[in-house]
Amino acid sequence: MSDSELERFKAQRVTALFRLDLIEKGAQISYEDGTPVDMASEKARLQEVVADMDRRIAWLEAEAPDKPN
Repeated sequence: MSDSELERFKAQRVTALFRLDLIEKGAQISYEDGTPVDMASEKARLQEVVADMDRRIAWLEAEAPDKPN
């Protein structure tokens, strides 16, 4: 994974964290047909996504070769 791909992946993690913050502040979202999304399930899903991203980022950064100064 290139540095720019890793940075984009980290940005996706920030977006997921932002969505989690909105959910914790009481945000409600709905599907296109107006059906409300189960926010407890969405919160749990995003928490799992962020945890997975954290593991992947840590692994990628640990595997990355040292950059020359």
